[in-house]
Amino acid sequence: MTRLLLLLGMIAGGLLLLFINHSGGQSFGLRNEDFARLVYLLPLATLIGTGILASRRHLGRNLAFLLAWAAIAALIIGIYVYKDDATRIAHRMVAELVPGHPVVLTGLNGETEVLLRKTQDGHFTVNAKIDGHTVGMLVDTGATEVTLTWQDAKMIGIDPQALDYSVQVTTANGTAQTAPVQIKEIAIGPIVRRNVRASVAEKGKLDASLLGMNFLSTLSAVRMEPGEMRLMD
Repeated sequence: MTRLLLLLGMIAGGLLLLFINHSGGQSFGLRNEDFARLVYLLPLATLIGTGILASRRHLGRNLAFLLAWAAIAALIIGIYVYKDDATRIAHRMVAELVPGHPVVLTGLNGETEVLLRKTQDGHFTVNAKIDGHTVGMLVDTGATEVTLTWQDAKMIGIDPQALDYSVQVTTANGTAQTAPVQIKEIAIGPIVRRNVRASVAEKGKLDASLLGMNFLSTLSAVRMEPGEMRLMD
């Protein structure tokens, strides 16, 4: 048991140093990749040596312990080495399982991207933060500006009954009157825009709030791929 605790401590200590020095790229003068191999090999060497010295009669049992710890060490090192790939896979799973959830990724050149997955009805939706409130929105490149439903406007603190519905627009439900408003802040993951021009549709005239072109046009790029959309600040 003492030997097992010692090995576990060696592996845990080595991994802790790797995570602490991840940004620096080195641990004890070694590249993190080389230090990770050392963390993997040193406990194995210790286990082999102590097992042989402890008892040659129980070599089979010690070999079983060796293989078990080798598998555990390989798994832990593998998680560390491929943590970025594992994170991307986890993010994609979240995007697939939680429609509208904006998944933040890092692009090939280090830029921040927000990934949206297409829903079963063929649309892209996103849960945006508007003035601190979560609002489910439909990404609509055909909409000139951000447009809120009556209910969403009321939820974020706008009094829809006090607005002047003087602008006529065309929606999926036909024509509707909208009222101009100013939104203090819209955030989609790390992408934040302030003082955004928007409008509020008459009650019952819009099924979902729209993320229109006056927001999308402020992005550096909007890239469409099969089944997904990427927004780049």
